[in-house]
Amino acid sequence: MTRKTFLKTAGVGIAGAAAAGLAGCSSSTPSHGGSGWKQYSGMTLNFISENTGPSSAIAANLQPFVDLTGINVNISQLVLTSVEQKVALDLSAHSGQYQVIYADPYNIMAPLSDGFADLSTFMHDKTLPSVPKGTADFVPTQLLAAGRFGDKLLALPYDCPTIIWCYRKDLFEKYHDAMQHDLGFDPTPSIKTTWDQYLQMARWFNTNQDEVPYGTGHQAKQFTSLNDDFANVLWAYGGDYFHNGQHIGKYGSTDPGPCTLDQPEAIRAAEFYNEMLSVAHPGSVSWDWNDLAEAFGDGLIAMCPCWHEDAASWFAPGGLGDKIGFSPLPTGPARSANHYGGTGISINKYITTDEQRAAWLFLVWATAPQTQEAGLFSKVGGGTPTRQSVYQMPKVKRATKPPSDAPNMIPYDAVKVAWEPQNIGLRPKVPYWNQCDAVIFTELSKMLAGHKSPADAMRDAKRGVDDAVNGGSSGV
Repeated sequence: MTRKTFLKTAGVGIAGAAAAGLAGCSSSTPSHGGSGWKQYSGMTLNFISENTGPSSAIAANLQPFVDLTGINVNISQLVLTSVEQKVALDLSAHSGQYQVIYADPYNIMAPLSDGFADLSTFMHDKTLPSVPKGTADFVPTQLLAAGRFGDKLLALPYDCPTIIWCYRKDLFEKYHDAMQHDLGFDPTPSIKTTWDQYLQMARWFNTNQDEVPYGTGHQAKQFTSLNDDFANVLWAYGGDYFHNGQHIGKYGSTDPGPCTLDQPEAIRAAEFYNEMLSVAHPGSVSWDWNDLAEAFGDGLIAMCPCWHEDAASWFAPGGLGDKIGFSPLPTGPARSANHYGGTGISINKYITTDEQRAAWLFLVWATAPQTQEAGLFSKVGGGTPTRQSVYQMPKVKRATKPPSDAPNMIPYDAVKVAWEPQNIGLRPKVPYWNQCDAVIFTELSKMLAGHKSPADAMRDAKRGVDDAVNGGSSGV
């Protein structure tokens, strides 16, 4: 059972203030700067979110916010594509159905950026509570990637899943000497390992042991997951989707210029990715991120690039638990690049001023250190904190070592390195990313099926992305 499946079966589909006081309720009330928490008592807010851990934890623990503000909150949790559709309809019609929005920076914020309020308005309003510990307490790269678009702050970082190297520590320890003898290098996973060495180890596992069927597996289904997986290699080889791509990943752009997937670095990345998938578990081309996490947890592969928050399911009772290790992804000719997939929460611009101010209260509370700590240890499964101060809490530090009451913390040593500016991988925040993404994963899928060479796939992807950018619509 994957983490998302667990959350789904936990029955937190639509929750409201009435859910407050259920399992996971914390007795703590976050301490926030400023005053004015009660000025919108009696109001009701609607929060639409992907069905992720942080929202499940908050839905199960709303009472502290209700007590603090007197505001009720209805939380709708849906799959991301449904959230995208509902938010697009709401913002396009200016109907104001949702006051608080889970604003995926690539699929929602970038295409609909005109529909979100600039949070600096509320941050500088002395009649409203301030962000406790300030915005500098957020992980810096996450504040930029999840929060910024142009010169505006449109969201506060809310969750932070990141692709890292997940591997069977028991097998790497058991076969360490044999692999080192056969391959000629230390096989212990680390950021110093190269992608070429990763490929050699995958081949070694395929032919030299029978405890797992294959060495590596991937989320290579013809879907967003395929492009997410490929991006790690693309960036590691020095390629990107656009010139100055990582800057666009931090600040966004409505005019990113021509696509660069036809450049030599991108083509070499595609050639390597195609070769790596040729030795991967054959199921990889039908697996999305949930399928990959299940396959790894079921012992079908020795290692994979996977979202770090899947650790919660692997360390659940009956899972592989202590047999698993984590590392930042291998290094390519340019660097190690670890795909960041986090999201922030935003305020709908097309609602009344009072609703926007009430929504600000929820944003401040939901992203506060004490709320994130409570969510991390929630019985319904919380997310990984986006606040640096939370990681300094003694209880949270203890949770990084198994047995842990918060298994999402066990990969922390790897993800904190992955979040460093030189190691994080950021997709471009452009208004047409949904169309670009579909073009790219379709071309990659044709490549993996043997219908196109890596070079042809990248050149055709470049043409398709340029068409999407030049002919796309900016949304609201």
